[in-house]
Amino acid sequence: MNSAINIAARLPELARERPDQIAIRCPGTPGPGGMARYDVTLDYRTLNARSDAMAAGLAAHGIGRGVRAVVMVRPSPEFFLLMFALFKNGAVPVLVDPGIDKRALKQCLDEAQPEAFIGIGLAHVARLALRWCRSARLLVTVGRRWGWGGTTLARLEAQGATVAPALAPTDGEDVAAILFTSGSTGVPKGVVYRHRHFVGQVELLRAAFGMEPGGVDLPTFPPFALFDPALGLTSVIPDMDPTRPAQADPRKLHDAINRFGVTQLFGSPALMRVLADHGQPLPGVRRVTSAGAPVPPDVVARIRRLLPDDAQFWTPYGATECLPVAVIEGRELENTRQATEAGAGTCVGRVVAPNQVRIIAIDDAPLPGWSQARELAAGEVGEITVAGPTATDSYFNRPQATAQAKITETLTDGSTRVVHRMGDVGYFDAQGRLWFCGRKTQRVETAQGPLYTEQVEPVFNALDGLARTALVGVGAPGRQVPVLCYELLPGTVDSPALVERLRREAAAHAHTARIERFLLHPGFPVDIRHNAKIGREKLAVWATAQLEQHA
Repeated sequence: MNSAINIAARLPELARERPDQIAIRCPGTPGPGGMARYDVTLDYRTLNARSDAMAAGLAAHGIGRGVRAVVMVRPSPEFFLLMFALFKNGAVPVLVDPGIDKRALKQCLDEAQPEAFIGIGLAHVARLALRWCRSARLLVTVGRRWGWGGTTLARLEAQGATVAPALAPTDGEDVAAILFTSGSTGVPKGVVYRHRHFVGQVELLRAAFGMEPGGVDLPTFPPFALFDPALGLTSVIPDMDPTRPAQADPRKLHDAINRFGVTQLFGSPALMRVLADHGQPLPGVRRVTSAGAPVPPDVVARIRRLLPDDAQFWTPYGATECLPVAVIEGRELENTRQATEAGAGTCVGRVVAPNQVRIIAIDDAPLPGWSQARELAAGEVGEITVAGPTATDSYFNRPQATAQAKITETLTDGSTRVVHRMGDVGYFDAQGRLWFCGRKTQRVETAQGPLYTEQVEPVFNALDGLARTALVGVGAPGRQVPVLCYELLPGTVDSPALVERLRREAAAHAHTARIERFLLHPGFPVDIRHNAKIGREKLAVWATAQLEQHA
């Protein structure tokens, strides 16, 4: 038996244990009423055999252990086959979130210094036109290849079909992937995932949510589908643009859920709102998971009403650098709603073992050693830190960012470990639950002390007529003027009476009493994938201009 630590190591076992179970089902061609036929499937036997062949073919082409390969392939059977092939042969896939600013994409790709580029034809055209990945000398096209050289994935798979399967002898410290996600500020950073991080995530997800082989998952963010085969699940890839969940057609989602007996689904808060607004029951779904940003309390309540009484709605807390950190179920989250809307922050639940979460005093400087961090007591707001099996230890080619986000801790036995700084602020309550208060970089430093976005905005978001609000600071830190930007629901008219209502609400809560400036904004800048991550930095620039204009 191969003892490699590798997320793909479970695949050959599942191919033996449940060869005919569908591993991945993709939309395929359009059917009656515009609904996809889902006529493209891979069972576990086929997923394992074809990814074996691709792994061998890629390795023979020079894309083997340790080789960084940019992957730009749409959610499709080829994407999942390719990813497992790269994991199997020990190569390092580089994934760039399609939701990131396109202007930052080239910098991300240049930083990754890939030796290979694997993509659909359109991705290769963009590579040539925009001069992406000039370090890539190994080119592979998924689909038809035109005049840019290299070879095709189909040809490599055919060449590798005659080679005996072999799993690369990867260990836990080997780099498994480099993931560029949307991030909250600046150019996204490449998170270095080692094989032990992926394996640790699978175990924590299994333990936290009780995932058992045989379930049917609808992962509306396709990279999460990579965990499903390791868990023995069937993935039904939805017919939607994963970069624009707020624009998903709920009829298509329900069609897939009902037709294939989906038992669990994963989606961003924006996707949850689509389903909540549609209002159709989800009778067969036993587990819903939403992550990426805080899920609005009204969305949690409405989704829960659509689920069976014994179904669970989980909102895990974490980040690409460390996930999952803590989890809370919808019933408990609803019980904390009143506190959230009174300025307590958002409860993200209890820490997932064996993670160790500690709150330290807020400090914008790097902290090389844990002895330089000051740990805070329960009830005190500070920066959230995590040590555990999924806490990544570096960013690729970003030494300054790594120094800013990682702390080295020496343990009692003399060994060391990396503690990840989440860049979020929060606190533990008396019951041992973790509360999220916002991003550290988005706090507003007034002369009277700091204000945190997630302690302020929910107070106003509960008011009728408001779509959402955003706290920003104008001026130099330490003397910032807190400004509440607000966006209206369709049909709501801005008026002096509405502003007066905002003032009264602000005066009624300790966390909001210092806010005296309120600015209507026609439509907040947001992360297109989550549609919930507000671009507060851009709003702060806009608010500054507005105040100067009316000074």
